[in-house]
Amino acid sequence: MSGLNSRGMRTVDVARRAGYSVQQVRNLERDGVLPPATRTATGYRVYGEVHVRSALAYRALAAGAGPVEAKRIVRAVHQGPASEALAMLDAVHARLHTERGEVRLAREAARTITSEPLGDVRASDSMSISELAAALGVRPSTLRHWDREDLVVPDRAPAGATRRYTPAQVRDARIVHQLRQAGYRITPLRALMPELRSARRLEDVAAALDARDAGIEARSRALLDGAAALGTLLPSGAV
Repeated sequence: MSGLNSRGMRTVDVARRAGYSVQQVRNLERDGVLPPATRTATGYRVYGEVHVRSALAYRALAAGAGPVEAKRIVRAVHQGPASEALAMLDAVHARLHTERGEVRLAREAARTITSEPLGDVRASDSMSISELAAALGVRPSTLRHWDREDLVVPDRAPAGATRRYTPAQVRDARIVHQLRQAGYRITPLRALMPELRSARRLEDVAAALDARDAGIEARSRALLDGAAALGTLLPSGAV
């Protein structure tokens, strides 16, 4: 394989090897993902192996960590010290690990809501905030917090009228309560609730969690590829 310092490639050569367009290669150089290319006397860019590997590393990392974080990591490799780039990569892996744990908690919680009907509910299930809080064994302030976080949002009542939770909102509150008891945090729960609201069966919940699992696995594999590509850019023993 050619060394990192080998040169002689045109922009189109880098684009073909990295799977990008010519303009994308220029944009990556502009953004610092690729180190600056040398220029010929007539102003043409001349690239080397380091540019190809940087582009490939960014491509994989963008799939695993998102384009913004991927740019930060590859720029850190070029700017040094290497420990900063490695720490950023570790942080991305840690976030994925946390997400895996959240999905596991959600699966466990889903088993605890098997008694909650995800289909039809009775009109008599409509409740005031105090009635719902008492039924769940929580404070009314907890329900207000869920409202602010867009987890369970009751219908807005006219001025002076008592705010009431519709049957569907009561169901949402019961599910949120059980998921919170199972350890599910507010931020991932906020992302999950729209899927739960649209689910008519527990099988739909399982399918949504399966999709999240598949997404995490794909990002983890992309990070593995990205880390391997980054390794080729770092001098042996670099810190």
